[in-house]
Amino acid sequence: MKSMRIYSSPNFTMVAHVKNILESRDIKCVIRNQYTSSALGEIPINECWPEVCIIDPEQIEIAKEIVKEIIEPLTDNLPPWECSKCHEILEGQFTECWNCGTEKDMKSIKANGPTSS
Repeated sequence: MKSMRIYSSPNFTMVAHVKNILESRDIKCVIRNQYTSSALGEIPINECWPEVCIIDPEQIEIAKEIVKEIIEPLTDNLPPWECSKCHEILEGQFTECWNCGTEKDMKSIKANGPTSS
């Protein structure tokens, strides 16, 4: 049975993460090209990247949706927030203030973004 590539990356950790998530959702998959980095220079670089391949063709569409969820997180939809301690304005995906280390407080998120000073 021929497998279909669903995801590839030069970052093996990310490839393994995608495989683990797919397997946790009962998607049968394998990692290919795990050891092909030694062929760099002989074949195109992206052909050497490790890749996750789906074994069952009937699982390809659901696997594509899962991979999309993994690599395109919804953090763009989170509103900016203002640190309650130092009043730094932070992007929505951050869970603590980079400036003072204070954890994100849901009260610091307003309907229209951070409070204005």
